Amino acid sequence: MLWEDALQANQQEQKRRISLQRAAELKSEIQDYLQAEKKIETGMRVQERTALNRERILQYFQAEQSDWDDWRWQMKHRIKDADVLAAIIDLNEFEVQVLKKISEQLRWAVSPYYLSLIDFEHYASSPVFMQAIPSILEVQDTRGKDDPMGEETTSPAPRITRRYPDRLIINVTNQCAMYCRHCQRRRNFGETDHHALRADLEEALSYIRDNPEIRDVLITGGDALMLSDRTLDWLLGELDSIEHVEIKRIGTRAPVTLPQRITSELCSILKKYPPLYINTQFNTPLEVTPEAKQACDRLVEAGIVLGNQAVLLKGINDDVHVMKKLNQELLKIRVRPYYIFQAKEVKGTSHFISPVQKGVEIIQHLRGYTSGLAVPTYIINAPDGYGKTPITPNYLLSLDDEKVRIRTWQGKIFDYPNHIE
Repeated sequence: MLWEDALQANQQEQKRRISLQRAAELKSEIQDYLQAEKKIETGMRVQERTALNRERILQYFQAEQSDWDDWRWQMKHRIKDADVLAAIIDLNEFEVQVLKKISEQLRWAVSPYYLSLIDFEHYASSPVFMQAIPSILEVQDTRGKDDPMGEETTSPAPRITRRYPDRLIINVTNQCAMYCRHCQRRRNFGETDHHALRADLEEALSYIRDNPEIRDVLITGGDALMLSDRTLDWLLGELDSIEHVEIKRIGTRAPVTLPQRITSELCSILKKYPPLYINTQFNTPLEVTPEAKQACDRLVEAGIVLGNQAVLLKGINDDVHVMKKLNQELLKIRVRPYYIFQAKEVKGTSHFISPVQKGVEIIQHLRGYTSGLAVPTYIINAPDGYGKTPITPNYLLSLDDEKVRIRTWQGKIFDYPNHIE
């Protein structure tokens, strides 16, 4: 008996030694991220700076905190003039004149809230500034197309885009709280904001009713939550009444650029129409703020399932550590990382496009290195509206009737049995 006890103790010791070696190996795998993570700015970490920026903006507009918390005030006071921007952020005279020249060709606007997330002292390198304020590179760009997704040739009815057998998009507005400089629908910015005509929406709804294979409808824009509560209530109610429409989705950046829009009144409307999914677009950890968290909390408590569709943007989030931190911050506010989109070849946006290898590298340094929940799918949209194509690192090395050869997230090669009856 003593011999058996000693043998068992020895076996347990060997297993513990192997476990400790494995744990040490895993600990070494994350050291580079732990060092880099300390220097990554997040919206939660820079609250003091953001509060000072907010006070500066409120002082300029001679407004109060109650105004700031009102999404309609935010929309009415979007910054879209170079002189106003220069009065808030200390742009030099050359930058002001360049921005004025650009503004003659390109529309831009940014909510006071989103502007407050910029590091005013180092604005030129701010990932928030680069997404919101136009660059001379936009007017110098000769690459790309106005409509690389082929939306205008995949529209069988007014306001409809259809690229898949069982789902489609309703484009309800061109209005946004902030006009992202990388936007795939820049061609729709126009010179003024306008929502879809009720007659066009009625035609879109009729198309959906007449095509019973449509089970999933995405309401987007622009920003779908720029519609009034009354219009959203009507549109969601109409979709909910169509028997073959199983789920509704809303595309919005409001939790990112205008979290004040997520009011209790709005949530009480959204709560009426389950199952309802909202996909938003956080692109940098700086956008994950206490205000964004409050907006997402309200949506989750209304029964909404939240996902994030980030865009891979050069100089903003094309870094393995930044993207990992972003996805981890999103999970903390109950937003599931869903997609990372390769930036589309839209005219005026070439300076944002990273090589595809960078996207693959990012996924390779997420899978296994962090929670599976924090690993989105990397997507390239096929040209001319031929749909989303997932791009992954090469984990499947070979496949035959007897075995599968796989490469793990650490690069180790294994043969796995393939049982075929």
